Amino acid sequence: MKKIVVAIDGYSACGKSSTAKQVASILGYTYIDSGAMYRAVTLYFEQNHISLTNENEIAKALENIDITFLVNPKSGLNETYLNGLNVEEEIRKMYISNKVSQVSSIKAVRDAMVEQQRKLGKKKGVVMDGRDIGTVVFEDAELKVFMVADIYIRGARRQAEYLEKKQLVDLEEILENLKSRDHLDTTREESPLKQAEDAVVVDTTFRTLEEQVEEVINLALSKIIDT
Repeated sequence: MKKIVVAIDGYSACGKSSTAKQVASILGYTYIDSGAMYRAVTLYFEQNHISLTNENEIAKALENIDITFLVNPKSGLNETYLNGLNVEEEIRKMYISNKVSQVSSIKAVRDAMVEQQRKLGKKKGVVMDGRDIGTVVFEDAELKVFMVADIYIRGARRQAEYLEKKQLVDLEEILENLKSRDHLDTTREESPLKQAEDAVVVDTTFRTLEEQVEEVINLALSKIIDT
């Protein structure tokens, strides 16, 4: 059966990553978490006190960043490694969420990550989620999905994620973070978040994860049959 590229874009906390992971698992495809890549860069910048306005510092830092994904044998899930260290838990913390949109808006950062993402998806058979996958990274992706959801639903979902990790974060703080990220993501000069003309919109406000996954799987199978 011919393999395709599934590109899932959309706003934070719409269920992109959760859906993408399950779709990849069902199809037997590789899942690539582009958001985790930008979070890992943000963590490296934070740990090494990289100035976001110093182009030379940024360029040098990017040369020292190696991001890989390895499957955890216990959970069966992909986990993010930064320069050989497992940073999956650290990159999901609130202080990274507050900075990642700013870091990902830097041209040099996006250029470096897009290059890595394209290499990972060159052989197809991948599911990748992010904000510019269908518009920049894989403009020729056979299936493009754009996810949206009500911001209060998104906030509640994100708060539940933090609670699962025993992190208590006020809902208002989360909503402010989401609004700020939405603004930065949609207005940035480099690869802004926008719906690709040929993307299928999936509103996850009143859908369960299972329903989201089922819809994307059906869309993917239709594309696989047609190609």
